[in-house]
Amino acid sequence: MTQTIAPRVRTVVLLLLAAACALLAGAGPASAHAAVTGSDPGQGAVVDKAPARITLTFSEQVALSDDSLRVLDPEGKRVDTAKPATVSGTTYAVPLHSGLPDGTYTVAYQVVSADSHPVAGAYTFSIGAPSKTSVSVSGQSTDDGAVGWLYGFGRYVSYAGFIVMAGGAAFVLACWRRGAGVRPVQRFVVSGWVALTASTLALLLLRGSFTGSGKVSDIFDLSLLGQVLQTKSGAALVSRLLLLAAAALFIAVLFGAYDKREDAEEKRDLTFGLSIGGVVVAAGLAASWAMSEHASVGLQAGIAMPIDVLHLLAVAAWLGGLGALLVALYRAPAETPVDAPAVRRFSQVAFGSVLALIATGTYQSWRQLGSWSAFTDTRYGQLLLAKIALVVVLVGVAWISRRWTGRLAETVPVEASAVREKERVGARADGTGETAVVGTGETAVVRTGETAAVGTGDGDTPAEGEGDTGLDTDEQPGTESAGPEPADSERAAQLARQQAARDTAQRKRMRDADPNRFGLRRSVLAEAGIAVVLLAVTTVLTQTEPGRTEQEAKAATAASASSSADEGASGALTLNMPFDTGGEDGKGIVTIDVDPARVGGNEMHVYVERPNGRAFDIPEVKVEFTLKAKDIGPLPVVPDHIATGHWSANGVQIPMAGDWQVDVTVRTSDIDEVTVSKNAQIG
Repeated sequence: MTQTIAPRVRTVVLLLLAAACALLAGAGPASAHAAVTGSDPGQGAVVDKAPARITLTFSEQVALSDDSLRVLDPEGKRVDTAKPATVSGTTYAVPLHSGLPDGTYTVAYQVVSADSHPVAGAYTFSIGAPSKTSVSVSGQSTDDGAVGWLYGFGRYVSYAGFIVMAGGAAFVLACWRRGAGVRPVQRFVVSGWVALTASTLALLLLRGSFTGSGKVSDIFDLSLLGQVLQTKSGAALVSRLLLLAAAALFIAVLFGAYDKREDAEEKRDLTFGLSIGGVVVAAGLAASWAMSEHASVGLQAGIAMPIDVLHLLAVAAWLGGLGALLVALYRAPAETPVDAPAVRRFSQVAFGSVLALIATGTYQSWRQLGSWSAFTDTRYGQLLLAKIALVVVLVGVAWISRRWTGRLAETVPVEASAVREKERVGARADGTGETAVVGTGETAVVRTGETAAVGTGDGDTPAEGEGDTGLDTDEQPGTESAGPEPADSERAAQLARQQAARDTAQRKRMRDADPNRFGLRRSVLAEAGIAVVLLAVTTVLTQTEPGRTEQEAKAATAASASSSADEGASGALTLNMPFDTGGEDGKGIVTIDVDPARVGGNEMHVYVERPNGRAFDIPEVKVEFTLKAKDIGPLPVVPDHIATGHWSANGVQIPMAGDWQVDVTVRTSDIDEVTVSKNAQIG
């Protein structure tokens, strides 16, 4: 049965790894975690004269390089004059040459978000009137290519290595301490350490190219590596390498000194020390992800990071322990099979891990999505639904494994008593303790003082040797033992080894023939297969723009489009303009509604909201209308405060139709003030 199971296991594992790679290959360029929420000029806008600079506002702070913001004319030549700089908060600008001719210009940006992921894209605006352009805005993402694929695969391997190493070691210490001396389990845990170490080194080398040019030739550029080491992501990877050195010492003690300890009290003390040290090292490794990814930015980062650490530890305890259990069930030697109590203890650990995952996962989902609609309207939400479905299936299969464990526990006492009875039948002694039979099968080796012979298991018929050595010495009065010939001793030892091997194989066949153990093997194998796919989905999820950010970006894009649209003579006009005065609570969105947006009297409403959509009051808001083509204005309007975040003005006069510039001055404190502008067709 073992011979037929092993190829099947290898086939299943290869298929699951192929599925995981397919999922990772689909991670593609959707891995931007900061989004453009505003720009000036806006996307697709047509301005009368060349702007002095281009500004971009992101949903979170980003890291800039010399070429992060580029502005290209219709011929593809750069027209920006200096390095990009921070204007305020999350708004960045790059100056332009003066006197730019009419035509369509391309703004290309390539930055690194605060959670360590590259963000790239492009849009166009026009001066005077749109024109043809030779610039292609497709394929701007640096993570769409060989380097991006390698980086994504490296992230998957690093997660898998951490789970295998931490979860496998936890399984040994908490569930099956005899496993510390089982070679396949040792190889399983060590392979996790090797995978995590190798992938961390690879990510350090790939990081510079991944966030920059995306070229394979830049992977071994030492200058880029030096820049990476100065970033938050580089510091996290270096910290992970240092902690892996401590993890190597932990593994050496676990599979070395710990396994060799015979004294129960010493082993108990060492178990306590290894448990504390292992938790500290594992938590530190998990923090190397939390400090540089989703949890480190956005809402409640101080709470989100420790919760993310707890989430990763729970995943490792469950899935890594599951992998170690699978190895023990299939590869543990017959002398030290994994027993039912160990499986029951792991079941309890897995149950606690699932509870922790539900609690931490619920918080993470709320933090990254922000609304129920994001589950279906964003890619992050769709992947999260797939992850939840896989977890539910995994828990269902684990429940089946729990049933098999209960049945196995009922059969273990019966098997143990049968083995002991067989050993009693196969062993004989003369009452003095000097004669013993080696072996429990059909053949046994009998040793009497200095004489050794091989006989049948019942000791009645000798198989080889001098005299009637198949009987005890008490049955041969007057017989003196003259000592065995050397050849007979070697033959006896050889047959003893052969018999021991046959006994081991027989016990393994008996163990594998147990339908309860076979059922547990299959259910655990199914769990491990689902876990591989679940890990792939989780890796893609960490590379995907959070649903909350994606929805904010969509809203900003829609607002930008509506601001430049002609609503017609009888249609209301809505302008959404992000602002940032630079002071405390100085960031928000001001919305101008002009109805019916025609020549003559109009009704105007002004709404001020925070980036999360909550209305709030500010000390002052003023609006001015300017028609530069006819040299009219600015026409000031001071609206009246109506409610929280809401101002209104009636009878706003628009003297003629045209492309009006709407300037809104927002003051959030005595000294913090900013003016934002949009052009709109009125009348």
